[in-house]
Amino acid sequence: MVLKEKTKDIASHEYIEAIGRRKTAAARVRLLKGAMGTFVVGDQTFDEYFKTAEQRRVARDVFVLHEPAKEHYGVSAHVKGGGLSSQAEAVRHGIARALIEVEPELRKKLKKAGFLKRDPRAKERRKFGLKKARKAPQWSKR
Repeated sequence: MVLKEKTKDIASHEYIEAIGRRKTAAARVRLLKGAMGTFVVGDQTFDEYFKTAEQRRVARDVFVLHEPAKEHYGVSAHVKGGGLSSQAEAVRHGIARALIEVEPELRKKLKKAGFLKRDPRAKERRKFGLKKARKAPQWSKR
């Protein structure tokens, strides 16, 4: 499988784009070369968008694992679907996928940490005759 590098010019920055997903959340992540340490989600700053420290930690985990990347790249992400925690993990997934396009030797390290795994779980559909996906109405013998 050949990965072609998706580099384009956006506001005088070259970038590498990748899609990160988790449950029903999807994040389009761009690693901006030369925009050291900037982190934007949608139109807001990173700290404004992800309110809890846990969500911020999850989204930045890739940079904790590979410190030099933090100094070389900025991040621009657009997220939709899911909740904030799923979106944070989708951003992490997208950053990890974009980083291995630039530095393929990181793949083993990121895979071991579980950052390249897409979490496919989603809500199970409701079946007819049941109240929810598996919850049945109360049964009465008489």
